[in-house]
Amino acid sequence: MALTSARMRAVNAVFETGNFSSAARRLGVSQPSIAQLVRDLEADFGVKLFDRHGHHLMATPLCRQLYATTSRLAAMEADAIGILEQREELAGGELRVGLGNSMPGMALISAFKALYPKIQVRIEIGNWSEIMAAVTDQRVDVAVLPEVPQDRRFRCEVCLSQRVVAICHPEHPLNVQGQMSITGLMQYPLVFRTRNSSTQRIVDKAFRASGLRPEPAIVVNSREGMLEAVANRLGVGFLWEHGSSRTDRIAKVVVSEMDIALPEYIFALFGTKGALVELFFNARHAMPGA
Repeated sequence: MALTSARMRAVNAVFETGNFSSAARRLGVSQPSIAQLVRDLEADFGVKLFDRHGHHLMATPLCRQLYATTSRLAAMEADAIGILEQREELAGGELRVGLGNSMPGMALISAFKALYPKIQVRIEIGNWSEIMAAVTDQRVDVAVLPEVPQDRRFRCEVCLSQRVVAICHPEHPLNVQGQMSITGLMQYPLVFRTRNSSTQRIVDKAFRASGLRPEPAIVVNSREGMLEAVANRLGVGFLWEHGSSRTDRIAKVVVSEMDIALPEYIFALFGTKGALVELFFNARHAMPGA
């Protein structure tokens, strides 16, 4: 009896894709080969790893337990291969990175560039929906976003955790209060983002939970527009706490109902290959405070 690398890859690919044919395409082998590897493993150990539901294979509890261990081994193997293959890529090469927030993405890129200065980094910045599309369409190799869906298509690692805060001009009355309730914000003109913004989804949820339906004075479609509106005293806006390194004419105020730290993720499509992607994931350990 043996749990070979080939059998481990086959089981993990079926677990992640849900069927033999998709797993075979991911690994670049035939469907019968994948099915045989899984069945041989089940037969050798006298276990059942998958239950069939229509065209989909559902992992058994034993399989989920096995995957929790073997997926870590697969990640270690990928890291090892990346180290062995990185020599030529580190002499040149390009990494395409998508950012929903300028920060902490720029801090992560700074840590990556400090480690690998010869790598060219091409950055695409956009709202949450735009960066999700850039990843799924493979316009970028890797991205940094909050609220990444729990989807088997994506490999995710937490980069840091942060909360959404209110922002105002430093001379605004809100700035002297330190912390504010969401009800208290209703007395001021508000600046909102458009609905495809992860920031705005958090803000909308907090207002709804408090039974409030605010009418914004201004709606902007970008983070820079939000910052400029607030800096020019057009209202109180909202921002991820580490969403920007800008400090001129901007003050941050904690909102009690949004005082919950949420994770920001580094993520890529599962199966995205290349040493640079692996090295970018690992660069999170070199960030300040990591």
